[in-house]
Amino acid sequence: MTIPFIDLKRFEAGFVDTYTDTIRNLTTNTSFVGGAEVQKLESTLCTENQVKHAIACANGTDALQLALRAAGVGPGDVVLLPDLTFWASFEAVVNVGGDPVTVDVSADDLQMDYDLFVKAAGQYKPKAAILVHLYGWASSRLSDFRSYCKANGIALIEDGAQCYGVSVGGASVYKGAQLSTISFYPAKTLGAAGDGGAVLTDDDSLAAKLRSLGNHGREEHYAHGSVGWNSRMDSFQAAFLNLAHSHFAKRLASRQTIAKRYQTELPKIGWNCVNPPSNVTENGYLNVTLHDAAKRPAIEAHLKEKGIGFGLVYPGAVSDQKGAQDYIKGKVGGDVARKISSQVLNLPLFPYMTDAEFDEVIAACKSAPK
Repeated sequence: MTIPFIDLKRFEAGFVDTYTDTIRNLTTNTSFVGGAEVQKLESTLCTENQVKHAIACANGTDALQLALRAAGVGPGDVVLLPDLTFWASFEAVVNVGGDPVTVDVSADDLQMDYDLFVKAAGQYKPKAAILVHLYGWASSRLSDFRSYCKANGIALIEDGAQCYGVSVGGASVYKGAQLSTISFYPAKTLGAAGDGGAVLTDDDSLAAKLRSLGNHGREEHYAHGSVGWNSRMDSFQAAFLNLAHSHFAKRLASRQTIAKRYQTELPKIGWNCVNPPSNVTENGYLNVTLHDAAKRPAIEAHLKEKGIGFGLVYPGAVSDQKGAQDYIKGKVGGDVARKISSQVLNLPLFPYMTDAEFDEVIAACKSAPK
């Protein structure tokens, strides 16, 4: 049996037909950009995540750039970010003219190390920081990050691209954030039929800036109060997300069940399966296992032979990327991010994965080289 790393085709009965009818209606009525579907999505995001404002945009990278710009980050401003994240976190800082400084991650929760963050803040005096909620959970010290940044006048942008559906202390991970971002890339827990993103905030002033910047800096239709760009969400993506959201609770529960099964079964065969912090309820976005770096290639080869898809999220530290060398202004901490990148391996995890598929993955893991 061949099992993909992720299967995006596990649609619920009637899903495709319903979406096709929706697209037909939107096209007939020429409802292409903005409109009722986008408004419905933004309202849902606010209600579900207990925030005051949700501003839909073109993609998750734009969401980060909009948040940085709204926070006042510009040329020469230092921004701290973790050394273990997707490239977009780094390039967003560069694209708004900021100076990125990477901070190593904690070996415990694989999120940005809080103590190193405080050290970096004292050394570099940042304008802002990006805290990435990686792997479908969040830092065990989320409240400490928020409190420190508020007390020290550091704008905190929480990159929530991978954490839709995550809760901390029973509340949405997005609740209480100064600025948080979402990616609706198709592989995410709440994914679109293409690119899409959003920025969440409780701040009225920031929300106004965000909405203006993503719509050419408009104050009125032909009155531009700032230089922004076009990052509007189209109605087709919003309609897909609204339909997907009607099934989100079941998809989330399915992911979480599979994630827990991995965390139960893999240690029985000697695999190091990483658990989220105890105060965080993960969304089942990714399974995370760690292996001896020298032995991982043999495990990869074995899984390929058995037809088991897998990921390496992510295979390198941000500070080691070729594209970072001309822009990075500093690196704080050791080599935990680099070490994790050399060890990480992610097994298949997607909604409605069957028991037979799960058992096949575990069987392949059992027979993998030790």
